[in-house]
Amino acid sequence: MTMQTVLPVDLSAVAALSSLTGEPEWMAALRRESLELAANLPLPKLEKTRIERWPLDDFGSYKESPRLKSAMDLPAEVRRFIGDAEKAGNLLVQRNSSVVYAALSDDVAAKGVVFTGLSEALAEHGELIRRHFMKAVARDENRLTALHAAMWSGGVFLYVPKNVKVEVPLQALFLSDDASASFCPHVLIVADENSEVTYVDNYFNYNASGKLVHNGVVEIFAKPGAHVQFASVHDLSAGVTDLTYRRAVLENGARIDWIIGEMNNGHSMSDTASILKGEGSVSDAKVICVGTGDQRMNITTRAVHIGRHTVSDMITRAVMRDNSTAIINGITKIEKGATYASGEQTERVLMLSPTARGDANPMLLIDEDEVKAGHAASVGQVNPEHVFYMMSRGITREAALRLIIYGFLAPVVSEIPIRILEEQLKLVVERKLGQ
Repeated sequence: MTMQTVLPVDLSAVAALSSLTGEPEWMAALRRESLELAANLPLPKLEKTRIERWPLDDFGSYKESPRLKSAMDLPAEVRRFIGDAEKAGNLLVQRNSSVVYAALSDDVAAKGVVFTGLSEALAEHGELIRRHFMKAVARDENRLTALHAAMWSGGVFLYVPKNVKVEVPLQALFLSDDASASFCPHVLIVADENSEVTYVDNYFNYNASGKLVHNGVVEIFAKPGAHVQFASVHDLSAGVTDLTYRRAVLENGARIDWIIGEMNNGHSMSDTASILKGEGSVSDAKVICVGTGDQRMNITTRAVHIGRHTVSDMITRAVMRDNSTAIINGITKIEKGATYASGEQTERVLMLSPTARGDANPMLLIDEDEVKAGHAASVGQVNPEHVFYMMSRGITREAALRLIIYGFLAPVVSEIPIRILEEQLKLVVERKLGQ
């Protein structure tokens, strides 16, 4: 006998969402089927984390925000994230449940690049979306992925044609300023053969209070020879539970560069994975997180090697203070037949408080002999000798600690492809660490 779960959304809400957005029947049917799946699927099993104890019921309801004529109509506090993106014309903004602004410069559009809201793209690019939507992240993986497939709204669709190289970064902002509005964007990127693109996004709250669940999915499909650089910074408030699945599927000779900043103030779960299907495909992942207060964080980075001569490298840095807890998982899986694969990973946790907790869990799962794999992990506090040495050179204790922390996080922060976001990430780190 099947036990059904009481879900935070019902069929009438899903049907209303489909009707309001005017989406094709296949998507409406997919939503209905996914909701039915969610009722019979368990929550994900996370390493050393009881996610069922987290607040997971506040999904809100779909609310369409009014469109903007210009990104300059956004509040000043929000515009600081934009930099030159609005002037360059390569910017998308989602406010709560829907996309409110999308622009693509003429020179990029002339190359056949599509950069728009996923909901809006369904009408013109429906078949391409149908071939890829929820194919990297399966609907039936767990209750959260099924709920996302049923409730997603807004999001991004980015398509780069064969042999096209986009020289400038494309940027998206995901803004939540109404806790009663659903916030479940889906980012879908398809990079065709031998194409190159850099995509950057930022998640944040503005004058928002109350509890909310962000349930987001990122799917990237890198065709043979494609190169995708993906950077994302999450800076959501303490009332937001952030649940994010990111996955890239790489074909022959393709490459993905992940640059992730998990800077939320509430409970956070993320799973960033590269599926190296094609021969010679490459994945490079750099992740940082900072925990404060009573936060609970479960951060997983994975590389699954299927093709021959595949290469993966993962670096994760976590800084924990107060009573926060972080479970940092690094998983390198080398399948049978993935000969001459190479997988390296490093997880390091720096604790600034005796009541903070950080676990680094490196895992190597190897089913092939002719491979190379390794890992390194450490959990510890700031070395007092380092602080003393810097103070002996005339640096204050506070400044010495700040320099040590920045040096610890530098392998990721320095890789942010847009300068204004790099600076913003530094400000977020300072704010979270009270410096």
